[in-house]
This record gives sequence, structure tokens and C-alpha cells, in this order.
Amino acid sequence: MQAAAQLRDTILDNLRSRTWRAGHQLPTERALGEQFGVSRSTVRRVLQDFKRKRLITQTVGSGTYVSERVHEALGDLVPGGPARSVSPSELMGARLALEPALVEMVIGNATAADFARMDACNERAEAAATPEDFEHWDAQLHEAIAEAAHNDFIAGVFRLMSQARAQGEWGVMKRRSATPERRLEYQREHRALVAALKDRDVERARRLCLTHLLHVRTNLLGY
Repeated sequence: MQAAAQLRDTILDNLRSRTWRAGHQLPTERALGEQFGVSRSTVRRVLQDFKRKRLITQTVGSGTYVSERVHEALGDLVPGGPARSVSPSELMGARLALEPALVEMVIGNATAADFARMDACNERAEAAATPEDFEHWDAQLHEAIAEAAHNDFIAGVFRLMSQARAQGEWGVMKRRSATPERRLEYQREHRALVAALKDRDVERARRLCLTHLLHVRTNLLGY
């Protein structure tokens, strides 16, 4: 049982540290069994538990992958954690204080891979079939921008904000406020912000970031 616990803890550590990101393919059951000295049936039970918790997905004939919503699911594993007690107003205030201030660091440190990830988030958001999917990829974009600062502490703060966005009250308010017209406006604002970051234009990017967040606050909270 100790080896099974080590397998479980190692997988969780890889997910929490983002060593394994959304879409990452896990080693095969056989490889995991050999690495940790457990039977394939034990590996299977561990993976089934992670699947039940929405941390991974499994496709017959293809393999086991990290879930696209892995960080929402990780947040759900911490009942009463800090992200659960944040109101939409508090979260919006934190975003207004932090995101525009981060722009200069992002522009100084972002790589081509960071920009490709931002573009991918925009594409997934624009293709989203449901408000929930759009909100997920909206949050992933802002998290990708924060991670482009390449500062682990800042990335951790933004992961917490993404967890807060995944909680019920924010989601209900966002769905109520996000009309098709507003969604299109958000998409245009996201594209414009990423373009300014790519151009390494600090003032334009900061201005667009602040304008976007104020727009969201007005639609969400009415002020």
C-alpha cells in the first residue's frame, strides 16, 4: 500500500507543480507499475480515482491524459481552501490591482511558446460551445499571461485566482452577464491585449488590460 500511496502522491505532485499540464500524456499503466513496483490493477485503481475526480481523462487505444480542467479539479480537492471564500467583488478587485501591474514583467520575459499558448487559449475560447467552456478558456488565457512573467510566486497567485473563478458564485454571475454580444467584445479585447504583448508595447498592453477588466467588472457587478 505504501508504493500505491507513493504513486498517487507522485502523480498529484506532477499535476500541482504543472510538470504535467493539461493534455499531457501520462506513462502507460505498465510503465507506472514497473516504476513504483505495483501491479497494473493497483495502477488502474489509482488512475480510476483520479479520473473520478476529473484530474485525468482516458481514451481507449490512445492513453491517459491530464484533464483540460485539471486545476479546477485540484481546487475542488481542498475544501474550505482560500479560493472558496473569495467573493466576485474581492476577486475583481484583486485582478484590477494585479493584472495591469504584471504587464511589464510579462513583456520582459515572455517567450514565443508563451505567446503560442495565449493564442491557443483565444482559439479555444472562440470555439467554445458553452458559456462554461468559454469561461474556462478565458481564465486559462489570463493564467497563461501571468505565467509568461516566469515568476513562480506570481504564477501561484494566478492559479488561486483561476480556482476562485471556477467556484459557483463567480460562474453564476458570469453566465448571467455574458451575452453573445459581450462574449464577442471580450474575444476582441483578448486578441488586442495579446497583440500588444507580442509587440512588447507596455503602455498599450497595460491600457488594454485595464480597460478589459473594467469592462468585465461593469458587466459583472454593475459599477
